[in-house]
Amino acid sequence: MSRFLNVLRSWLVMVSVIAAGNTLQSFRDHSFLSEKLYTASPGLVNGLQARTFGVWTLLSSVIRCLCAIDIRNRTLYHITLFTFFLALAHFLSEVFIYHTAALTIGVMAPLMVASFSILGMLIGLQYLEVEALSQNKKKN
Repeated sequence: MSRFLNVLRSWLVMVSVIAAGNTLQSFRDHSFLSEKLYTASPGLVNGLQARTFGVWTLLSSVIRCLCAIDIRNRTLYHITLFTFFLALAHFLSEVFIYHTAALTIGVMAPLMVASFSILGMLIGLQYLEVEALSQNKKKN
C-alpha cells in the first residue's frame, strides 16, 4: 500500500474520532451547537435537532472509520467521499442559503476538514487505480 493511502487512512481515523466526540457533545448538551456552529440563529437549536445532528455525525464517523480499515473497498470509499461532500454542502448551505451559521472558527473547521478530505480522497482514488492496475498485471 502506498504511503499516501496510509496517511489517508490515519486522517480518516482521526476525523472519525473527532466526529465521535462531537456526537457525544451533541447528545450531552445541545448548547454546543448553538454556541459553536449555528451562531446566527441559536434559538433554532433544540435538543431534538442536536440529537439528530449527533446521529448523523455518528453515522459519518462509523463510515469513515470503516473506510480507514478497508480503504480498498471501492463502494465504501465512494460512500465515505460522499459523506464529506454532504458535510461540505450542509455547512455551506447553513451559512449562505439559510443564514443559520456564520463563518466562525466553529464552522470553518468542518468546512476545511471536508474540503481537505475531499481533495485527499480524490487523490487517493488515483493511488487505488494504480494499485489495481499493478495487481492485474501481476495476475496476467
